Amino acid sequence: MDPKRLNLLKKVMALEFTCVDFNLYLDTHPEDYRALAEYNAASEALAAAKKEYEALYGPLTNYGHSPSPQAWRWIEEPWPWETTF
Repeated sequence: MDPKRLNLLKKVMALEFTCVDFNLYLDTHPEDYRALAEYNAASEALAAAKKEYEALYGPLTNYGHSPSPQAWRWIEEPWPWETTF
């Protein structure tokens, strides 16, 4: 796999983990506004990384979450979950 693609996919995965972790923390600490600000920043960074990845390499998710503006790209390989690190 292209090293740039792999690095971008790893970035998306790390940001997703960060957002989930903050989400779980904020479930029990809803008044921690510093954590909320960090969650919001991570969420924005995740959206930007996903947008960049999808513009370059195709959709990360299906069922209406990732439009395919040119050709139907779900038939292209490898799919994100088939990537080996």
